[in-house]
Amino acid sequence: MPAGGFSSVPPAGVEFEAKITPIVIVSCIMAATGGLMFGYDVGVSGGVTSMPDFLQKFFPVVYRRTNDPGTDGNYCKYDNQGLQLFTSSLYLAGLTATFFASYTTRRLGRRLTMLIAGFFFIVGVVLNAAAQDLAMLIIGRLLLGCGVGFANQAVPLFLSEIAPTRIRGGLNILFQLNVTIGILFANLVNYGTAKIEGGWGWRLSLGLAGIPALLLTVGALLVLDSPNSLIERGHLEEGKAVLRRIRGTDNIEPEFLELVEASHVAKQVKHPFRNLLQRRNRPQLVIAIVLQIFQQCTGINAIMFYAPVLFNTLGFGNDASLYSAVITGAVNVLSTIVSIFAVDKVGRRVLLLEAGVQMFFSQVVIAIILGIKVKDQSDDLHQSFAILVVVMICTFVSAFAWSWGPLGWLIPSETFPLETRSAGQSVTVCVNLLFTFVIAQAFLSMLCHFKFGIFLFFSGWVLIMSIFTLFLLPETKNVPIEEMTERVWKQHWFWKRFMDDDPEGAAVNNGDIAEKNGHANEFDPTSQL
Repeated sequence: MPAGGFSSVPPAGVEFEAKITPIVIVSCIMAATGGLMFGYDVGVSGGVTSMPDFLQKFFPVVYRRTNDPGTDGNYCKYDNQGLQLFTSSLYLAGLTATFFASYTTRRLGRRLTMLIAGFFFIVGVVLNAAAQDLAMLIIGRLLLGCGVGFANQAVPLFLSEIAPTRIRGGLNILFQLNVTIGILFANLVNYGTAKIEGGWGWRLSLGLAGIPALLLTVGALLVLDSPNSLIERGHLEEGKAVLRRIRGTDNIEPEFLELVEASHVAKQVKHPFRNLLQRRNRPQLVIAIVLQIFQQCTGINAIMFYAPVLFNTLGFGNDASLYSAVITGAVNVLSTIVSIFAVDKVGRRVLLLEAGVQMFFSQVVIAIILGIKVKDQSDDLHQSFAILVVVMICTFVSAFAWSWGPLGWLIPSETFPLETRSAGQSVTVCVNLLFTFVIAQAFLSMLCHFKFGIFLFFSGWVLIMSIFTLFLLPETKNVPIEEMTERVWKQHWFWKRFMDDDPEGAAVNNGDIAEKNGHANEFDPTSQL
């Protein structure tokens, strides 16, 4: 289809015809298994690091300390850089891999990038389950991290592009739902394998990650690539055929023309990462980066990585701590389901603001209880207070699971224009994994030094991010991806100042296109830039 057919594209505000077809639902479910793998990796590490057999084999210093906690106190018995590296190395590798994933997502497509992620996951799982020393264990985690980098790059983009506009938020959150299911699955597995005699339970915990790894690999082989990706790579007819199949209608010409036009404009951009820094792309870039930083600074990953360790520190027994982690994992899953149904009805901002109040309150209450009841050399946390701590952590987890968890991925994936979408998603994943690595590497040391104040630290961040959301985060509910510039950024009280024509950008590179095709008062393709 020639790119000259611009005038056929409907004006901003028209929603394209699309049915919710079985192929879309199945494709999204299969693609979202990348989240299942990510969640399992997050959940399993905290469980195995609280297992005595695992600690005795790989971290004997921590093992001796946990058997004699009086030497370092309750808050510091798990403070070990090697133990934290076991958890955080995955995110360091993912951070590096996401730059390569940006290239494969753009050049090879979303589907093939998911397949590469599945390959990394499978090899990493084999090395972890068969680990004989710390080096082999860390190499396995690094390969899992590469899988995370590729999956987190491709899956949210794929889900946003294949879903009809009116349910894009709900389908995109399938990725986060699978993350939470993976965490719950890992907690249940850890609860069972911790009881295995003979010291090999941790191998089973790490090895069962092969199940979601195989699901992602098989899913990537079966799904269709997104029309956006196919058209971006020049496969126009194939892209049109896929669009017709996933929309369930023959009336796909308006949407197809808009995708072709967005692709045409995107090809004018030779350096997408450099283009991200241009004035007109700053709002999307700032929002994407800030959301990832804020997502990690809620403290959620600290709680999810180390839930069994954290509950153990607070005086719960080993079985009780794993049981409590299972409870929080279940709350996580159920609350994410709430988000799927609410996000396209009440909107993104409402969920984020409500959750901010809920998370702030619960963390302050936890800090007060721990400050009064849990000291360095005593863990006088009576049953009633222990139950209250678990309830407050569940309150915190539920708020995160229907807000910052899924929306931290959804909003960046739907706001970048096509010409910078792969690069923007790469930056999003990179920043997320960087701060996940920092929190994972530092949390046990922070717990040792801050003690109960760790929850006050995170509650302060929750207050800051809620203020940011109130004033600077626009609503993107029910807005087609390719119309974000006109209907969201150019209408926002603050960000619209960045949307004026950039003489060094769009005008120079594409200024003659609109002139040539006479778009003075109609849809202007350069507005995509």
